[in-house]
Amino acid sequence: MIKKKPMMKLLINLPFLLILASNHLSLHMVHGQTQDSCDSNSNFGSLSSQILFETSSLNCLAVWSSENFILRYSQAGPSLWSFVLSAPISNSYIGMGFSPNGAMVGSSAVVGWVASDGSGNMKKYLLGGQTPSQVLVDQGDLEILGNTSTILSDTSRIYMAFQLAIDEPRRQLVYSVGDNSNPPPNTPSFRLTQHRNHAAIRLNYASGEGSRIKAPYSNLKRAHGTLNMLGWGILLPIGAMVARYLKHMNPLWFYVHSGIQSLGFIFGLSGVIAGLVLDDRIDANVNKHKGLGITILAFGCLQVLAFLARPAVEAKTRTYWNWYHSSVGRLMIFFAIVNIFYGIHLAKAGSSWNAGYGVVLGILVISGLILEINMLRKK
Repeated sequence: MIKKKPMMKLLINLPFLLILASNHLSLHMVHGQTQDSCDSNSNFGSLSSQILFETSSLNCLAVWSSENFILRYSQAGPSLWSFVLSAPISNSYIGMGFSPNGAMVGSSAVVGWVASDGSGNMKKYLLGGQTPSQVLVDQGDLEILGNTSTILSDTSRIYMAFQLAIDEPRRQLVYSVGDNSNPPPNTPSFRLTQHRNHAAIRLNYASGEGSRIKAPYSNLKRAHGTLNMLGWGILLPIGAMVARYLKHMNPLWFYVHSGIQSLGFIFGLSGVIAGLVLDDRIDANVNKHKGLGITILAFGCLQVLAFLARPAVEAKTRTYWNWYHSSVGRLMIFFAIVNIFYGIHLAKAGSSWNAGYGVVLGILVISGLILEINMLRKK
């Protein structure tokens, strides 16, 4: 019994020891998570002395709240501007582009990161396209003063400080943050990987006010997605269900089926046309999405031709026509659903589009199962 007392004492004190350990860990984490904001410059103030240009007169603006990007800037001379971009430190890069139209493509950007050895790095890039091979290092129209540029970091934030020799910088600013799963640029190519997120603002340098810039052709993108989703992805499945489960309501089912499918085809055709116009106006690598869309449109045109050339009900070929019509229709709907979700992924439209269409699709599937069971019971 005497030998068991130390063990019993340890067990009794174990909860208390765990509480102490957790408190110690929490204090350590809070200490490591320093913040930066325009309201409180204490964290920036401790690092500002290490920046190689004057920082006392910098204007401050929270340019990207969701990623906690803070921009400080000022005109340091007749043709000289100072910038300090602050962001949470990560295993990737942060970028700031000066855009002629608010788009990322065509911008000249300054990109900074902290390497695995702790050293700070900064490069300028020309964002010539959306693929890594079109992002060119040490290119672009930015004249950066190398002797005053620096990358600083503390336990939780990175500060990219640089000066531009320019009369007035472009007001359309594009910000980006790299994906933590991809390594930052490194020698010898310093190739920039795909960003995880980006945002664009229009900055009034005089007033210090910034406004969010919509993505170029955002209305056309929204129209393309909505029309295709409604036409190919919702109306066509509903029309197919009418033809399968409501044939006892003859001839009403035929007119309802034809009307819904015609409307779906018109919406879908409009969506494809919007997509082709969009593809002509923006530089995007969406060949698979485009190929699927054209295939779906071709199936739709075949269905229209089949409707116009349908044989009489009593004709011997009617059985083969029915098989062809239903098979092509099902294949078209399947490809449409796949391409809708793929398009949402390519557009980075967010979970709301996926969830919204997923709910509608779920309702259609459940309704179809109920109707199918009822039809089998009647047989």
